[in-house]
Amino acid sequence: MSDAANPVLENNSDLKDWMIAGCKPRADWRIGTEHEKFGYRKSDLSPLPYDGPDGIKAMLEGLMQFGWSGKYEGDTLVGLVRPKEAGGGSVTLEPAGQLELSGAPLENIHQTCAEIGTHMDEVHHVAEALGQGYFGIGYTPFWGFDTAPRMPKGRYRLMTDYMPKQGGRGTEMMYLTATVQVNLDFGSEADMVEKLRIALALQPLATALFANSPFIDGKPTGNVSERSLVWTDTDPKRTGMLPFVFEEGFGFEQYVDYALDVPMYFVIRDGDFVNTLGMSFRDFMDGKLPALPGEKPTAQDWENHLTTLFPEARVKQFIEMRGADSGPRASLCALPAFWVGLLYDQATQNQVADYIADWTQSERDALRLGAPTTGLETPFRGGTLLDMARDIVPMAAQGLKARNRSDGAGGDESQFLTYLETIVADGQNNAGRLLAKYKAEWDEDVRPIYHELGL
Repeated sequence: MSDAANPVLENNSDLKDWMIAGCKPRADWRIGTEHEKFGYRKSDLSPLPYDGPDGIKAMLEGLMQFGWSGKYEGDTLVGLVRPKEAGGGSVTLEPAGQLELSGAPLENIHQTCAEIGTHMDEVHHVAEALGQGYFGIGYTPFWGFDTAPRMPKGRYRLMTDYMPKQGGRGTEMMYLTATVQVNLDFGSEADMVEKLRIALALQPLATALFANSPFIDGKPTGNVSERSLVWTDTDPKRTGMLPFVFEEGFGFEQYVDYALDVPMYFVIRDGDFVNTLGMSFRDFMDGKLPALPGEKPTAQDWENHLTTLFPEARVKQFIEMRGADSGPRASLCALPAFWVGLLYDQATQNQVADYIADWTQSERDALRLGAPTTGLETPFRGGTLLDMARDIVPMAAQGLKARNRSDGAGGDESQFLTYLETIVADGQNNAGRLLAKYKAEWDEDVRPIYHELGL
């Protein structure tokens, strides 16, 4: 319930003030990276159940030897946390057991990439004894919804029943996809607005560059990012490109209005998930929520609600970039480098803002729909997304060089863009490479992908 750290929010101004509290001076800006990966049994390449001697629960228990503590729903282990002084961050489970590292807020990409490496070293240490493997891909190449395992989390039980009523592919999103995302800070309302506009406009470019999910049921789909395509048919009230963000006068107040109109999923009380599916947060603000009559929301309720909004980029007390497939380890470091380079150096941010300033909503929508299917070949203003990448990736490198964050051996953060620079030079994203190997080296057998994309 409410307390000084989790106050009741009485009106829309309180909701807006909660978001404004995320504004930070540049010196306090940090980088948060979250990445998901699929686990499987090495013996038969089947997905990992929750229970059992080689299940996901056994992985979580094994990771505790590295200073992680358990997070529970009742008596059920559903994740891990680590104290800030021990490195911070958390490990959580997505609906089908996709193992997610939610990294600590860090100062530079050197630290971010080291954190990812340490986490994967810990996972490998435990996995070796359990006969497990882990790989990074945007959409599982073999398993279907019927064969995907189920994690015992209250939130997911509610969402699984609700999703089929709100779009054709919502349960696929939950159980068959994996992503990597980057969380970045803003300094003011105006800075939030500019960053969010850039994030939304360029999210299709990120989708094309990081596309890594061209298979379903062991066969090519004809798309380069099936994960991203799934989102175009998932609960339209809470997904998409947010056209209102580009309207004159947009700010925190308008984002609050948008969030209030997105139907609720749940409220957590005493550790239990209260079903509020389809109910109105506006009613909650008035103390008229049918599931909790007379109660008003707390700051934690508002934050939880914001986590159930799934646009291509979203705002809480920071901005989350959500458009990339999970992929090989180099890509997990390249994604934060890409966005930090564009948005954490003011001169570069200004340049990128000018670059996208005259794009129309119809152009942004066309990029959003085209990128999952045609990737870097998606047309735009007489060129393609590859041509755009040839402009934007060097801007990211420029921004990282201007930040001048050293690894102590003379290298700056731009070294982490090598993954993208290779893609731009070759004109082929990782999905294209996988398809080429499938047709040639793999003799149209997808199973080598588990080794190819092993983390």
